[in-house]
Amino acid sequence: MTLNVAMIAPPWIPVPPPEYGGVEQVVDMLCAALTRRGHDVTLFAAPGTRSEADVQPILEDAHPDEMQLAIYESDHVASAFDAIDEAAGTDRPYDIVHDHSGFVAFAFANRLATPLVQTLHAPFSDDTFAFYKRHGSKGQAIAISRYQAREAPPQLRIVDVVYNPIAVDDFPFVEEKSPYLLWVGRMNDDKGPQRAIAAARQAGVPIVLAGPIQPGQEEFFGREVEPHLDDDQVKYVGEIGGDDKTALFAHASAFLMPIRWAEPFGLVMTEAMACGTPVIAFPEGSASEVIADGQTGFLVNDESEMAAAVARLGEIDPARCREWVSERFDLEPVAEAHERAYRHVLSGRLPQHPIRARSGNPPSTSAASAT
Repeated sequence: MTLNVAMIAPPWIPVPPPEYGGVEQVVDMLCAALTRRGHDVTLFAAPGTRSEADVQPILEDAHPDEMQLAIYESDHVASAFDAIDEAAGTDRPYDIVHDHSGFVAFAFANRLATPLVQTLHAPFSDDTFAFYKRHGSKGQAIAISRYQAREAPPQLRIVDVVYNPIAVDDFPFVEEKSPYLLWVGRMNDDKGPQRAIAAARQAGVPIVLAGPIQPGQEEFFGREVEPHLDDDQVKYVGEIGGDDKTALFAHASAFLMPIRWAEPFGLVMTEAMACGTPVIAFPEGSASEVIADGQTGFLVNDESEMAAAVARLGEIDPARCREWVSERFDLEPVAEAHERAYRHVLSGRLPQHPIRARSGNPPSTSAASAT
């Protein structure tokens, strides 16, 4: 069944993102995959967007330095809704609206005659839990992990869990690894670069750290990371991208993920495993779903267990890591899963399998950052 899909991206930066932009990266890959599978996709996005879908920019400019300002999000969403309404009176109306833009679209989803489903790109905080508790009946949602689905208020109708996609062929597979560990992320306590350093020192293996030092993180970096840097056992290479990033992932003996917050997905884990690099992670958030413990890496509870797991890396087959990602997170299986979610929305039926415990309890953390 060919669908006519209205895809709404955030208004802040173009698709694909010129630098960092997790949501925009997901939207880019999803539009391409659905288009290749024969669906008609219109992408409402920031100016400068390039896509295999039919691009419909709305605002005159992108707004990378004004994210979350209500005027731009409201203008973007309301204009997209107007275009969707206009199409309803033609011979090619939209079958479904898939929103990635934020809260405005969901808050007013019941204003559309066309059904709307939103991908939940961020973890639940006290504020967003309350928002979806109040407005959950107005649209439907796709969670990016079972963990995230379990954290949702019962009023929010989650039609399925669909993991974030990765273009596996874009990542080089390297079987023979180099003798270093890798950590990539933002320099804060939640992401745990200091814990990665401690684990690597206990294991007696060099570690490479990569990622931005964002405004407000300078003090943490100077206190917890910089004193350990020696360009030998502990090396910091700054923010990286492109071929430099994939090469660093591909040649590492393991990727360390010592997070202490409930990450709803964690794309860096799939990027590492796509290269054949096992992941050693704390079992926070979605880690136990993304990693096959003992097959594609190890789930551990602290730095000492992480160091002990480094000694067990010979048990992990790099080819199995890439196979695991290809089967579950590559573009084709993720596009198929979205088609299944769209069918649930259009049929008005939730899936038969349980995807969450409907406790209705508020989230245990107030962290709120995109995946």
